[in-house]
Amino acid sequence: MNSKQWMEAADHVLMHTYGRYPIVLKRGEGVYLYDLEGKKYLDFGAGIAVFALGYNNPEYNEALKAQVDELLHTSNYFYNVPATKACEKITQMTGLDRVFLTNSGTEAVEGAIKLARKVYYNKHGKADGEIIAMNHSFHGRSMGALSVTGTPKYREPFGTLEGIVFADYNNYEDVAAKVTGKTCAIIMETVQGEGGLHPASHEFLQKVRALCDQKGILLILDEIQCGMGRTGTMMAYEQYAIKPDVVTLAKALGCGVPVGAFAAKEEFALALVPGDHGSTYGGNPFAAEAICKVFELFGKQQVLENVRNVSVYLEKKLDVLAEKYACIKERRGRGLMQGLEFDRPVKGIIGKAMEAGLITFSAGENIIRFVPPLVIGKEHVDEMIGILEPVIAEER
Repeated sequence: MNSKQWMEAADHVLMHTYGRYPIVLKRGEGVYLYDLEGKKYLDFGAGIAVFALGYNNPEYNEALKAQVDELLHTSNYFYNVPATKACEKITQMTGLDRVFLTNSGTEAVEGAIKLARKVYYNKHGKADGEIIAMNHSFHGRSMGALSVTGTPKYREPFGTLEGIVFADYNNYEDVAAKVTGKTCAIIMETVQGEGGLHPASHEFLQKVRALCDQKGILLILDEIQCGMGRTGTMMAYEQYAIKPDVVTLAKALGCGVPVGAFAAKEEFALALVPGDHGSTYGGNPFAAEAICKVFELFGKQQVLENVRNVSVYLEKKLDVLAEKYACIKERRGRGLMQGLEFDRPVKGIIGKAMEAGLITFSAGENIIRFVPPLVIGKEHVDEMIGILEPVIAEER
């Protein structure tokens, strides 16, 4: 069967919850993807910021093959070595004390919400804790994660949890005004992804940290997309001289294997006791071994150094485009998490670029998002610009 036939077959059996591009991908190599017919694509989407190490990394693959032959799953009624090692690495990276391993970022957010509300319950004896989330944020599609996602069109058809209040990102006065005696947590992305590639300002995040300390409120940072080295440090919040009470992780944590985690300070983590939370697959040896290998390869391949080096070059190249073409309003982002905001919808630009061999994604209607593998080189930035610029030029 060719790509068209596979797409027609898929449309008969899949729920139509995605606006998929008309491409059937078959394999990946380095920073490139190939479709069923063998066409090559430069990947500046990385599976939505997942494939930090690129595709078909031989050491990563061999580690997972070995784990398949040894042990895939046990359930959390037992201990396993890879999960313990993975959690040790996460605590070292985050500076937090205890970890719960999940299957996804959405599940990590769900766990963080439950933890915050359990801490509040233990203190007040009531389950009416409130959470302040940010407008234009994105935390996931399940009911809890959706409830703190700051885009009304995503929430309205489903209803959401009670006790969620939204404030404006990077507006400390608005956040402080929303705090009540019932506020148990403030949740935000350190760098908003779906909301338009907006980093938190230093003043804003430091003031919110101080507010949480003053009021006894948990600060939850969602680093599912911006963590794991994407901004040039392992955690984006390292650049703000603060530490959250809880952090959520996923995406590049497993570099393709579905895995997530939330980590917390000891005093809060202990609020969850046996029976409060669980996961059949969370922390299984296969996914945990993926985490361990990712951390090892980040060090061996000097991924952080590469991000800091190449991101400066990427920013300069994107700035040149923004200055040259009037249809581009702004370039913004941090590290290898960048966006170009246009004065028009970008769906057509992205589609034409894919036809020319470049994969990128949007962040909202008017923003092209660049979240490539963290192992790209300057030559890949040049190649990307060489494909994208002629498409933008047609938009004049």
